[in-house]
Amino acid sequence: MNRASDRAQAGARPRPVLMIPLRRCGSHALRLRLNLNPAFYSPYPLHIVDFMPIVPLYGDLDDDRAYFRLVSDVVGLQAASMVKWPGIVFDPVDIFEAIRHEPRSVHRIVWELLLRAGEQAGAGVVMDKSLDSVHYAEALMRLFPDMLFLNVVRDPRAQIASMNKAIIHDFDTLLNAHTWVEAHRAADAILAQYPQRTLTIRYEDFLTDEEAILKEVCAFFGIAFLPSMLDVSHSDEARQISRMSALWSSNCFAPIAANADKYKRALSMEEIAIIETLTKAYMERYGYERITAASAVIDAAAFDAARHASDTGRAHAWQALERTNFRDFALRRHRAEYLATVRARMEQCAAAQAALGHAAPVKLDALTEVFEITD
Repeated sequence: MNRASDRAQAGARPRPVLMIPLRRCGSHALRLRLNLNPAFYSPYPLHIVDFMPIVPLYGDLDDDRAYFRLVSDVVGLQAASMVKWPGIVFDPVDIFEAIRHEPRSVHRIVWELLLRAGEQAGAGVVMDKSLDSVHYAEALMRLFPDMLFLNVVRDPRAQIASMNKAIIHDFDTLLNAHTWVEAHRAADAILAQYPQRTLTIRYEDFLTDEEAILKEVCAFFGIAFLPSMLDVSHSDEARQISRMSALWSSNCFAPIAANADKYKRALSMEEIAIIETLTKAYMERYGYERITAASAVIDAAAFDAARHASDTGRAHAWQALERTNFRDFALRRHRAEYLATVRARMEQCAAAQAALGHAAPVKLDALTEVFEITD
């Protein structure tokens, strides 16, 4: 039975799925293979977590002006993304008018973009690979009670070794291990509250048997498994992103199972002990064997030193990226600068609104005809 096709035939919107809980888990490898199935759609993620600190500056979202600004800025974030969503351009006016009478949330805006893109692609399942949104699962379930969660677990030593080299994360093992634990704690809440809506897979199991794991995921999503999903060389997006960033350079090739232990060359025994100390319970739960006593002493001073080291490492990483891959550097900077510009503008708006004092929410007139700009 293909539940995704049944939804489409019934006129329902695609089934929403969120991949959780943390990046550098092999998520692109899974997404790109699933995207070879026409019933599934998952574009390059918006990573709305980076936008969330700005959201309170918009004030009362019952005010149409505030909500329209938010819609426009989220559409702008999608346009500023490193990897464009093929064949679709969003009109903020159209998006606002479509969802203005629904519960208002930045997540509702993001998912309107995702669902529209999925509908245009003819998919019955749409997945957001913004794994950090695990921290907003409750808000998402209020908006989409039928949402599913794909919980992708990876050996924390391998994942944190990968995070340490990624400009999207910290440049310190202790900080990234702490982030890893916080993400998995958030996933625990989902597993406890929505066990029937969550599928947990281990990335290492995907490495050793791609077909078995993809079949399990497809069955959970209610879509058919297609043998063509095993050949990622047919993915145009995989080839595109593999050339854009060193973080994605291996995504156009089959995964190498031997790389599962590569962390032993990237991490010191002291770093491995830190990871195993913080993640011990999860390693036991998911079947990862420790190689240390997992008894590292971690105090406030260690975190202070880690933050200083990470800040230094980040500055060096941006400099190195500019030298070694200018396209990657420029695209990431463009997105960062867009976020900084939006924040600065909204801080000014929030200050101006505070000076005026509280006012009743403003409602904009509904547009009853197609919005057009003419010269």
